[in-house]
Amino acid sequence: MREFKALINNELIDNGQWLEIIDPTTLQPAGRVTALSAQDIDNAYKAARASQKAWEEVELLKRMEYVKSFRNEIEKNKNEIAQIMSEEIAKGLKESLGEVERTIEIIDYTLEEAKRIDPLAMTGEGMGAKNKIGIFSRVAKGVILAISPFNYPINLAVAKIAPALVMGNTVVFKPATAGSLTGAFLGQLALNAKLPKGIFNVVTGRGREIGDIITSNKEIDMISFTGSVGIGNQIRKQGSSTDLVLELGGKDPALVLDDKNLEKYADEIIGGAFGYSGQRCTAIKRVLVSDEIADKLSPLLKARVEKLTVGKPSENANITPVIDLKSADFIQGLIDDAKEKGATILTGDKREQNLMWPTLIDNVTVDMKVAWEEPFGPVLPIIRINSVEEMIKIANESNFGLQASVFCQDISTAISVAKQIETGTVNINSKSQRGPDCFPFLGIKDSGEGVQGIREALLSMTRYKGLVINY
Repeated sequence: MREFKALINNELIDNGQWLEIIDPTTLQPAGRVTALSAQDIDNAYKAARASQKAWEEVELLKRMEYVKSFRNEIEKNKNEIAQIMSEEIAKGLKESLGEVERTIEIIDYTLEEAKRIDPLAMTGEGMGAKNKIGIFSRVAKGVILAISPFNYPINLAVAKIAPALVMGNTVVFKPATAGSLTGAFLGQLALNAKLPKGIFNVVTGRGREIGDIITSNKEIDMISFTGSVGIGNQIRKQGSSTDLVLELGGKDPALVLDDKNLEKYADEIIGGAFGYSGQRCTAIKRVLVSDEIADKLSPLLKARVEKLTVGKPSENANITPVIDLKSADFIQGLIDDAKEKGATILTGDKREQNLMWPTLIDNVTVDMKVAWEEPFGPVLPIIRINSVEEMIKIANESNFGLQASVFCQDISTAISVAKQIETGTVNINSKSQRGPDCFPFLGIKDSGEGVQGIREALLSMTRYKGLVINY
C-alpha cells in the first residue's frame, strides 16, 4: 500500500496519524497519507509566512529555474503519477497520463507568461499633474492557500501552485481527500527539485476535522479553491478579508437549435457529458432541444452512449467507478426521481456498487431533480422545449452559471442566443470544456468567483504596488 507524508518546511511529517485513501475500483485502501493536527497546520502556515519575503526577493528568472526543476521532476515521474491517480480516483490510465502531460504544458506556458507581466507606467498629465510619473508593478500577495479537487488532482493543483510560486508567493497546498496520494507525492517531488525551505507545503488530513482550520488561518492572503459549492460558500463566509478565487459546480446546458449537423452535435454532446464518467464541473449536464429535433437527435445519442465501454481504469474504459458509494447513491436518486415522474430511460440505469452505467434520459421535465441538480456522474437528461426563449429561460434559472453550449449552423443566431445565456463561457458548436488553459476560465452565481486561466492566475495572485516619481 502506498504511503506518503505531508510536507512542512521541507520536512516530511510523520506524526503517527494516518488517513486511508480508498480505491474507487476495489473499494479497498489504495494508500495512506499523514493526518495532520491543528498544530501541524499552523506550523505549515508559519513556515510559509517566514519564507515568503526572502522568496519574493529572489529574482524572477531564478524563481523560474526552481519551478522548472519542479516541472522536470513531474515529467520524470509522469507514469508513476498517472498510476497513482488511476488507483485513487479511478481515472483511466491513458487519461491520467494525458492530465500529467497537460499539467507540464501549463507550467511551461506559465513560465513564459510570467515574463510578460510588465509594470504599468503612466503620467499624471491627463489630470493636470505634469510633474508625476507612476510605475505600478505586480507584487506577490503573500501566502496562498491552494485547494484542489479530486477529479483533476494534479492539473488543478499545479495550475494554482506554479503561478503562485513563480510570482513570489509561498503556498500551503491542501489536496482533496481522494487525490491526497497524488498531492502528497507532489511534496516528495518538490523535495527532489530542491525548492527552498517553506515555499511549498503540503497539508493532508480529514477534511471534516481540519477543513475550517486550514481555511481560516490568519496567515492566509489568498485562497484559490476548486471543489463543491457547499465548501466554496463556507469559505466565502469565513474569509471576508481574504482574496478568493473559487471554481465550484455547474449544470451546463447544451442548446440544440437546428438539425443541420446532428452527427457532429451528438459526438460533442456525448464527449462533453461522459468524459471521466461525467465527474467534471464543465460536463454537459442537460440537453435542451425541440420535439422535432429531439426525435432525430435522441437515437444518435443513444447509439453513442451504448458504445461507451464500462469497466476498470486499468482497461481505459470510458466509464469507470464514480468516486465513492455516497456519490453513486446520489446519482441513482436523481435517476429514480426522473423515472417516478414519467421520464424515459433510453439506455443505462444499471449499477454495480459505485460503477454506474452511462444513462440517457428522455422526456425530462422541469419538476424533476435531474433537470436542476448536478449529478457529477454519467447521466444525461434530454429536456424537450419547443421555444428558444424558453430554453434560454431554463438555462438561466439555474443557480449555476459556469458554461453552456449552443449548437447552430447560423452563426448570427448562435451568437445572439449565446449572449443571452448567463454563464461564464458559452461554446458554439462544441462541448463545454475548461481548455485551452490559456483562456480565462470563470463561473458566475454558485459556479464561482474570480477568474482562472494561466495569465489570470498570475494576475490574481499578485497586486499592484505603485512608485510615484515627482520631478
